[in-house]
Amino acid sequence: MTHLFSNPEWLANFNYPYAKYEDIPASVFDEINLNLDKVQGEDPLVSVVIAAWNEEVNVLNCVASLSKSKTTVPFEIIVINNNSTDRTQDTLDRLHIKSFFQGIQGWGPARQLGLEKARGNYVLLADADCFYPERWVDEMVKGLQEPGVVCVYGRYSFIAEPGYPRWKFYLLEKMKDTVAELRHLKRPYLNAFGISMGYVREYGLKAGYVMRKIRGEDGRMCFDLMQYGKVKQVKSGKARVWTGPRTLQQDGSFSKAVLIRVTKELKRFSSMFVPHPPHDTKTSTND
Repeated sequence: MTHLFSNPEWLANFNYPYAKYEDIPASVFDEINLNLDKVQGEDPLVSVVIAAWNEEVNVLNCVASLSKSKTTVPFEIIVINNNSTDRTQDTLDRLHIKSFFQGIQGWGPARQLGLEKARGNYVLLADADCFYPERWVDEMVKGLQEPGVVCVYGRYSFIAEPGYPRWKFYLLEKMKDTVAELRHLKRPYLNAFGISMGYVREYGLKAGYVMRKIRGEDGRMCFDLMQYGKVKQVKSGKARVWTGPRTLQQDGSFSKAVLIRVTKELKRFSSMFVPHPPHDTKTSTND
């Protein structure tokens, strides 16, 4: 389905109305844990790694969606508490998942620890404030198991809220997916976001993450992985992840958020037709 005018119905099962940890009933944890016990494997082929910073309720929503995965692939869920100051750890302690604390602030350090703790042959990255469809694990792993592929990334959509209707997001997503096709030709790492990304753990350990707080740690990992094999774009709607619009809202109105993104893409349009020269992703900046 295109979801031109409305959000997917399945989101309602996981978009809990709680504002803080204290609001979450024990019965909710019990139900999620029952599902987690069914889907997680003793000997995982895949490790789903989630970085969380002050996400005491959002991470519950995220894990709940993953707990309803329909897959034959044995997987584990690992959440890295990235120096949270709220009750994120209390939420994690009540879920049947693995959690670890990373005191070095930043997405790179958090995901590096998750990579090191992972037991699966493949690592899938998820964001704590996102919702994952039931076939996400299967579709992402299918791409990783293709010959020569070392990294995959998927697509994502925005959840409509008052003032941010679905049809506007739908149009934005069409533009975003079109740009992704162009990027993928020579610079696929620009499409690789931790919201929906995966790689072969063996090569991930060789490449490693940037160990400081800087955006683009996911793309940097993808860039470094390209020396070991191919990057695949997972286009299947079954793997499309859903997230709230807070990154857009930070830019103000919807039109302003779109203008900022269009301007950025136009400035680097010509560079999309040539590969980026080799460089040290651990020391480079986002300038």
